[in-house]
Amino acid sequence: MQHVYGVMVTMTTYGTWLRGDARSWVDDGRIYPPDPILEAADRNRLKYPPFCFLPEQLMCVGQSIGESLCRRLHQHILALTVQTWHVHLVVSDSVSPIADVVKCAKDAVRYRLCMGRPIWTAGYDKRFSFDEPTLHNRISYVERHNLAQGWSARPWPFVVPS
Repeated sequence: MQHVYGVMVTMTTYGTWLRGDARSWVDDGRIYPPDPILEAADRNRLKYPPFCFLPEQLMCVGQSIGESLCRRLHQHILALTVQTWHVHLVVSDSVSPIADVVKCAKDAVRYRLCMGRPIWTAGYDKRFSFDEPTLHNRISYVERHNLAQGWSARPWPFVVPS
């Protein structure tokens, strides 16, 4: 079995990236082209309006994710960015299954914000890094999101260099 150096996870907020999306979409690891009819059908099935974090919530959301993952799962966070409609997270390999890492992160934000409505999509995307160059590319990708917002590459103290 190949060694995993880390995993990049992308979690999107409720209703912001539907099947058929014009940006393309992913299902079970396969990328699909835009399909406006499918997207409209999915949009019509939403029980709540799409959810986005407010800009003033982004740092708090990141802090909640990091504190929970570090405290509850003893996870090493290599990179994290919180955008209004999605989160990218790079974690080192650990004994915790990636599904548990995602659940812990999503639950921390649900608990912190107490919204009384769905804030996350049901799934998530995961990209395993089986070598150091791939891992560093994924970390750089996430850090560029923070820099584009005018933040430092690692704006939270729990983000550790790889």
